[in-house]
Amino acid sequence: MGSATSAAYGSRRLLHRPPRIPLPDRLPRLLPELALLVAVQAVYKYGRKVANGHTEEAFHHADHVWSFERAVHLPSERSVQQLLLHSESLVHIANYLYATVHFPAMLLFLGYMFVRRRAHYLWIRRAIVIQTMLALLGHLLFPLAPPRLLPGDGMIDTAAVYGPAVYGKPETHSMANQFAAMPSLHVGWALAIAVGLIASHRSRWRWLWLLHPLLTMLVVVGTANHYWLDCAVGALLLALALALIPGPMPEPSSPRPLRDWTWPLRRGAAPRQGAAAPRGERLLLRRAVSVFRGAGNCAPSPHRGAGSHRPEGAVRSDPDHRPVDG
Repeated sequence: MGSATSAAYGSRRLLHRPPRIPLPDRLPRLLPELALLVAVQAVYKYGRKVANGHTEEAFHHADHVWSFERAVHLPSERSVQQLLLHSESLVHIANYLYATVHFPAMLLFLGYMFVRRRAHYLWIRRAIVIQTMLALLGHLLFPLAPPRLLPGDGMIDTAAVYGPAVYGKPETHSMANQFAAMPSLHVGWALAIAVGLIASHRSRWRWLWLLHPLLTMLVVVGTANHYWLDCAVGALLLALALALIPGPMPEPSSPRPLRDWTWPLRRGAAPRQGAAAPRGERLLLRRAVSVFRGAGNCAPSPHRGAGSHRPEGAVRSDPDHRPVDG
């Protein structure tokens, strides 16, 4: 009696247990993506450390950038900082945004796109990787001292004066290369986040995401960490990366595993050979096959005798055990 009750209880549990979906059908493979992003970040950090120490060259380039911006009549970065200095609270907020938002915002963005906008994730992730590697080349080939370190420009290091401070003394050789102002990845990544969210959504409010790179640009300029030219080059690198890769495929109606996408992404690519048809088409195809099978079974077979025909009006079941009128 006890064994029968246990068997019944076990079978009931099995019946009520929801069917398990294989992991690749729910999410793409996560480990390769994490390994790629960690490798890119490690190469970027190491490259910035290698580019560190070119002090004289960095200040020489800073003089040229400052003179070029004045020659083309760009507004002085000093004017933005003066507006910021009217409120000590604004200065603290700007320093805090510069120090804490840049990297966590990118992690949250990539995580969201990975889970919710898979086709667009692959597209924008490739663009960000290319953009970051191009920025590393800029740090290596064009060391640049930021405005806060340039003597005679009238700007102050707001982080050092008001806090929170991110960098130490410029003479210290650390992973934080203070002469890597060109280009600004703060602005470049913020623009990449805005572009990815605008491209993957259809809301009328999605264009408000452009406020994120605009606010980031005002923060990095007002805190004297970047020039206008740094921000422009950071945006241009993203434009170049987007021009090098194909656009994203349309979002599928249901999640598909990472192996279903090709490298690189093809816009409007033809379905894979043997891919399943949409649900409505499969249903119509199944009904058509059932009708043809029924019509074929009504014809007399050469291997059957005269008495082997089904009586008129008989009911036959198809392989799916659904009655079909013969």
